[in-house]
Amino acid sequence: MKYYVVDSFADEVFKGNPAGVCVLDGEIASELMQNIAMENNLSETAFTYKVGERYKLRWFTPGFEINLCGHATLATAYVIFEFVEPKRKIVEFETLSGVLTVERKGELYEMSFPKLMPEKIAVTDDMIAALGVAPVEAYSERDLYVVLENEEAVKAFVPDYAKLCTLEKWLGIVVTAKGGDSDFVSRYFCPELDLEDPVTGSSHSSLVPLWSAKLGKDIMVAKQLSKRGGVLYCENSADRVKISGRAALYMRGEIKGKIFQKFIVH
Repeated sequence: MKYYVVDSFADEVFKGNPAGVCVLDGEIASELMQNIAMENNLSETAFTYKVGERYKLRWFTPGFEINLCGHATLATAYVIFEFVEPKRKIVEFETLSGVLTVERKGELYEMSFPKLMPEKIAVTDDMIAALGVAPVEAYSERDLYVVLENEEAVKAFVPDYAKLCTLEKWLGIVVTAKGGDSDFVSRYFCPELDLEDPVTGSSHSSLVPLWSAKLGKDIMVAKQLSKRGGVLYCENSADRVKISGRAALYMRGEIKGKIFQKFIVH
């Protein structure tokens, strides 16, 4: 199968968030996809193949399948637009989170994602103990969103993954604040994987409506303040959020192996 590694939300390689993209001829077993994702050892590997005018799309971490991944969706769209169907301008993906649309707009790839407004919850003593800081506010969706005092507090945050694992109700932990030279900033931590995600598109399904309500604006620029860093161009609408970014190709090649034959779904 054709295999690509793309740095999403980046103007050049070694920035943004790397994702593996496997372009398939058809369906393969979930076990094989999980094994490939484990072998790749990237935060996410995407698997896609065409059905009619749409593409099926699934995302796997090295440990499990997830239901929504922004940077791997952007990476997959980039591969389709650049290498699979260069004349195409819009692609629709059938995913566990419904149909996701990506449109090519010059150098940007604009994703239409579900709008997931998080619910405001009380800041608890357990939360403060796990975080090591007292957040201004806390919000709950798939991930836990904690609002800190300012951008400097987000930059200075040091995760204790063992303690963050006690917040087991949520997949990821997001620290966020109003930005200085951007509208808002964030960082995303994966306690189960003991790592910080470089740039997380899916978390912005909730961050965009949250900060839109706080700032009173629908068009925003967001920055994720990981070591690699990334810029996301965001738009809040009635029931969707639009998240745009650039992408850079790191590598392309093929995954080979006769053992794959036993995993093909006929």
